[in-house]
Amino acid sequence: MSTLPAFPADAGTLLLPGPAGALEVSVDPPDDDVATLPLVAIVCHPLPTEGGTMHNKVVTMAARSLRELGATTVRFNFRGTGHSEGEFDQGDGELEDLRAVAAWVRAQRPEAALWLAGFSFGAYVTLRAAAELQPALLLSIAPPAGRWDFDDIELPTMPWLVIQGENDEIVDPQAVYDWLERSRAQAELVRMPDTSHFFHRKLIDLRGAIKHGVRAYLPAADG
Repeated sequence: MSTLPAFPADAGTLLLPGPAGALEVSVDPPDDDVATLPLVAIVCHPLPTEGGTMHNKVVTMAARSLRELGATTVRFNFRGTGHSEGEFDQGDGELEDLRAVAAWVRAQRPEAALWLAGFSFGAYVTLRAAAELQPALLLSIAPPAGRWDFDDIELPTMPWLVIQGENDEIVDPQAVYDWLERSRAQAELVRMPDTSHFFHRKLIDLRGAIKHGVRAYLPAADG
């Protein structure tokens, strides 16, 4: 059995043994000027076959927003992306990747709350994982209803924030709204006007929406 790497105290990238080979993982501690919270947020990236990686600007802004509140963030490349081994697996293998990363985080940081966040395809993967992994909070940015099968997703029961751009040219905003209404999901929905899929010129607004939406659910600082 592979020896799992220790959770780094400082910002850094590591290779974590995953179900299809090594997974490239990037860990970042909270900003220096905020109290460190017992909270680790895993942020998942958009579709690898369309250029999505953990360095996507929406992903990095979401992670930055959470670090500004005191969270430690973990981003990783799904299998076949960047330095992660394996091949794209239509969401099934990527779900296994997320399970592996979450298991590592919980083993290394058992005292910390776990949050899951995802953008586009990453939102689909985290939604599929939520019932099993039971994060303390779920953040879904442009969840791709209508592009992937959402019918069998078990609806989250934890606090759940959904952020959707109203001019999204890749994910049909109405499909997202209809899915949430049809499923009677208990989600806090934030509609961002004049906003495209990749939040062009709206990343600062996204940061504000994330921080405003999750602030009430932050765990108390240690000590």
